[in-house]
Amino acid sequence: MDTKILVPYDDSATAQITIATIIKRKDHFSKKLTLLYVINNDQLAYRMIPDFQVEMVKENATKAGKLLLKRMDEKLTEAGFNCELILEFGDPGPIIAHTANSKNYQLVVIGRHEGGGEIRDVIFGSVANHVLHNVSCPVLLF
Repeated sequence: MDTKILVPYDDSATAQITIATIIKRKDHFSKKLTLLYVINNDQLAYRMIPDFQVEMVKENATKAGKLLLKRMDEKLTEAGFNCELILEFGDPGPIIAHTANSKNYQLVVIGRHEGGGEIRDVIFGSVANHVLHNVSCPVLLF
């Protein structure tokens, strides 16, 4: 039976390295992966967007997220993987943890954002740190 693996992806440099490493070490991973992209509601609300444009912004964010997932799916499919794609709205850390726990994933493979200072590096970045401490399965942290 293949290990059920969740790979949160956000198109950051670290996320790209995570995908490249999965491909490079593909013999060590299940061929079935789930890619999860979370559109952060807080970032959508951050800008002063008039109410009548909020839906348009969400639609555009959804299109961009689907395109991003599709590009990664194509790259992973070419390397021999079969991917399920999930796009969610919300706070990335809690959404990733909830998805991992509620769908009984056996491994989460996530990159951490570098930069932001020594303290931030120590705690792995807020999303990765939240996932690390709130999922019930092992986490492979890049």
